[in-house]
Amino acid sequence: MIFYDCSTAPNPRRARMFISEKGLTIESHDISIAKGEQLDAAFQAVNPGATVPVLVTDEGTALTENLGIAAYLEAMHPEPPLMGESAQEKGLVLMWNAIAEQQGGVPIAEALRNTNPFFEGRAIPGPVGYAQLPELAARGLERTRKFFELLEHRLQASTYLATDKFTLADISAFVFVEFARVIKMRIPEQNNATLTWHAAIKARPSAQI
Repeated sequence: MIFYDCSTAPNPRRARMFISEKGLTIESHDISIAKGEQLDAAFQAVNPGATVPVLVTDEGTALTENLGIAAYLEAMHPEPPLMGESAQEKGLVLMWNAIAEQQGGVPIAEALRNTNPFFEGRAIPGPVGYAQLPELAARGLERTRKFFELLEHRLQASTYLATDKFTLADISAFVFVEFARVIKMRIPEQNNATLTWHAAIKARPSAQI
């Protein structure tokens, strides 16, 4: 297998943490978004969508989405289980992972990519250029605040996001919470349940890489 990473971006970090939690060592190539390497012809031959992460399987298939990468690795290496064991757990993990992506990852990206000069003309990842829309940035900031509220409400009732065990959903939410620093947002100091959850994940070896 070959893993195409980017050390500074949140989505590759999600895959990187998943790989680490599985105890796997996979050949890795860093694609620098800062240098625009995702747009190079050599990389677009691997992923025409010009995004990272990418996992090229031993069969030669390029998996270009976190959920696909996680599902493949979970099937190939089921221990430790990170996507649920029972039918109910599997459903909860995918549900909360989608919530983290859509209510956390998307608004943070909207706030960043529609204001930062680096992303001028590149407001959406991929090979096609899109103009920045300041209205989306304002909405993204408000939605990110709501995401922090949602996390606190859930984590007051559950040690981890989806089940009583650490899962893919926690990886996704944790990475997005950490990445929110780029829009100058942090876990509110009164959100004790979220702070406890964040500290526990931050201490895991996978969060250090």
